[in-house]
Amino acid sequence: MNIKEVSEKYELSPDTLRYYERIGVIPPITRDKNGYRDFSEKDLNWVYFAKVLRNAGVSIEGLIDYASLSREGGETLGARKAILQEHLDDAEEKIKALEEARDYLKYKLDNFDTHMVNYEKEKLLIDNELKEE
Repeated sequence: MNIKEVSEKYELSPDTLRYYERIGVIPPITRDKNGYRDFSEKDLNWVYFAKVLRNAGVSIEGLIDYASLSREGGETLGARKAILQEHLDDAEEKIKALEEARDYLKYKLDNFDTHMVNYEKEKLLIDNELKEE
C-alpha cells in the first residue's frame, strides 16, 4: 500500500507518516523499485497503533520509547506491557472524567428550561426589589 492510500485509510497526512517514520514511531518502510514507500501489513499495524495512542493522548516521546523497546526484542516485553498498562489506566481516568462531564451536561440540559425559567423569575424579583429600595 502506498503512502497516499495509507494516509486516506488512517486519516493521517503523508507528512505525518513520513515524520513518524523519520523519528522512529513506525519502523522504516520498505521501498519499491522506484523508491516509493510500500507499507506492509506489519507497517499498517504500527501506523494504527501510533494513531490510536496519539488520539488517547500518548506523547510522541512515549511512542518513540515504546517503538525503541520493541526493536530491542523479547527482553523488553515486560517493559512494553507496563507502558501499555499505564496508558490504559490513563485512558480509563479520562473516560471516567468525560462520562462525569457528559452526565452533568445531560442533567443541565434536561432541567434547563425549568431551572432557567425559575432562575430568571427570581432574578427579576430581586432586581425589582432592589430598584424599589
